Amino acid sequence: MSHLPDHIRSKVQDHPCYSEEAHHYFARMHVAVAPACNIQCNYCNRKYDCSNESRPGVVSELMTPDQAVKKTLAVAAAIPQMTVLGIAGPGDPLANPERTFETFRQLSEQAPDIKLCVSTNGLSLPDCVDELAKHNIDHVTITINCVDPEIGAKIYPWIFWENKRIRGVEGAKILIEQQQKGLEMLTSRGILVKVNSVMIPGVNDQHLKEVSKIVKAKGAFLHNVMPLIAEAEHGTYYGIMGQPEPTPLELQALQDDCSGDMSMMRHCRQCRADAVGLLGEDRGDEFTLDKIDEMEVDYATAMVERAKVHEAITTELEMKRALKAAPKFNPDAPLEDEAVPATRNIRIAIATKGGGVINEHFGHAHEFLVYEIGPKEHRFLGHRKCTPYCMGDESCGDGETVLGGIIRSLEGVEVLLASKIGFEPWADLEKAGIQPNGEHAMEPIEDAIRAVYDEMAAAGKLALPRADSAAQAA
Repeated sequence: MSHLPDHIRSKVQDHPCYSEEAHHYFARMHVAVAPACNIQCNYCNRKYDCSNESRPGVVSELMTPDQAVKKTLAVAAAIPQMTVLGIAGPGDPLANPERTFETFRQLSEQAPDIKLCVSTNGLSLPDCVDELAKHNIDHVTITINCVDPEIGAKIYPWIFWENKRIRGVEGAKILIEQQQKGLEMLTSRGILVKVNSVMIPGVNDQHLKEVSKIVKAKGAFLHNVMPLIAEAEHGTYYGIMGQPEPTPLELQALQDDCSGDMSMMRHCRQCRADAVGLLGEDRGDEFTLDKIDEMEVDYATAMVERAKVHEAITTELEMKRALKAAPKFNPDAPLEDEAVPATRNIRIAIATKGGGVINEHFGHAHEFLVYEIGPKEHRFLGHRKCTPYCMGDESCGDGETVLGGIIRSLEGVEVLLASKIGFEPWADLEKAGIQPNGEHAMEPIEDAIRAVYDEMAAAGKLALPRADSAAQAA
């Protein structure tokens, strides 16, 4: 967030969907009040009652605005860390304007301490900007996968525009024009815009560099390049046709290419349209409509407690930011005239439940956070989703196929930190060139990866080849 202007950073640095740091501490939720969609995407298939899937467009319960408000108040009272309510589907919120804006209207009145956000494909966006501004919504996400109609025709089979279905290049052209017009209208009002793009290998992967340049020039402050999800069992066109998904390293390379023109988001979890909790977790099963009906919620009292929790988290984050910004004295650092051996960057994977610490057992992890760290700096690269290796005593250790999938998902990673790692996966990780490490349980992630890197560097494990060392010195 440090590179952003102060007026933008102040709005988003504690927003879990925008700040990589904040997502460890603050929670969000989505309410599924918008079933209809006005475009068809080749990567989308909206389905219900798919509780084991974590991807956009999937929900277990479709709600009315009244039900959505009731659920939001119940969740916010039970999870005081929840700060953001978003409407992202399962269709397009702005293709369901009555349901979407009635939800926002009620929440503005009944839960003024919750930030309101909306995600849209942008086709109806220009017609809704005035209404968005009226509800004090200062964050909008637009999914923009292309700015070239020829490429768009490969992504969108049709759009529904002015009461008719328009296909191919003509439909894609209208969609792109509406997206760009809406983006300009929002930024001219001072509404922050994040752009989502789905990376589709061989379709728009190289083109997304141009998308980054254009949306930045028009005022978008953040670009989120996400990997295509194209499993055949999801029933999408791309899944059925065998369209390849990008590998983690391909995604990172494209994100790095785009980051030269645009601030990049790398911690997106591609959440369900009814997600609840911290990013990377889903507590939706705790707040089904039948369970909410039995809850007694005193939101006025809850707001007082929520304010205390938010203040404590904000204070902790401000202290951490101040410590990070302060110069650090290292008594073991070499003097200026001493030669410092050049060391290379490495990738380290982390098993965590959240909170910015290493607190997850390897076998229970549904994902790993991946960091790149070098001699002076580190950066968060993203997360690698996986099927947990150990689902309990009966299955733990029986997951050879699962373990192989986890190892493949960790391509390019050299070290894995978890609170605990069993003997069987430990051996296979080592064989794959990934060094397991369980010595930093409950330590802050940034402190742990720095300690591991410095230890490896001191042991001579990270020395650059001579040619690379000479180039770095030059």
